[in-house]
Amino acid sequence: MPVVSDLRSVLIIDDHPLFCDALAMTLTRLVGIETVEAVGTLEMALLRLEAGAPPDVVVLDLNLPDVSGLDGVVRLRKAIPATPIVVVSSLDELRVTRAALRAGVNAFVPKHADREEFRAAFAAITRGDIHAARMALEVSAPSPSEQVLSRLALLTRQQAKILEMVCAGLMNKQIAYELSIAETTVKAHLTAIMRKLGVQTRMQAVLFVREASFAAITPEG
Repeated sequence: MPVVSDLRSVLIIDDHPLFCDALAMTLTRLVGIETVEAVGTLEMALLRLEAGAPPDVVVLDLNLPDVSGLDGVVRLRKAIPATPIVVVSSLDELRVTRAALRAGVNAFVPKHADREEFRAAFAAITRGDIHAARMALEVSAPSPSEQVLSRLALLTRQQAKILEMVCAGLMNKQIAYELSIAETTVKAHLTAIMRKLGVQTRMQAVLFVREASFAAITPEG
């Protein structure tokens, strides 16, 4: 991970205003963050990131109104490949933490953590390190849910957007219209998407995404 010399601005993605206020206060007073923005959905965050320069760090909750599981991490990482992402979540099981780290987050902090852990997480990011529970950082073979997320992470941003539209029930012609591209281009992207996901049909791709969406919150085995 690259070393981040200074963290001055943060975007918080969480739909609980009181938690956002408390976290903003912690980050400004304890970590030294100067500018704090907060939005309540992933879609609002993606629009904000498209509209201007990204913040120095993004803080993401896993439970948002418009995403479930770790799908938000995958989509956010596509939008900001070089910006540190800190997951702050009540879903703090070991496998959830490991799956988030494999999906590309820089730090995982439980919502019930004390202020010192937030300080430690942001200090780790400035050093270019990863912060999480010690057991989560130990090397282990990826679980089935982590393998699913790894495949989704192979998609380009455009492919991820097309896959999202497929899951919403849009046909190729509608996707082409929405993205202002040729229908043949949509078909080519879908072929690449299915190859990367290891599936053969649109329905299998949709089921694959649903599996990824619930991978972090349903038991395995």
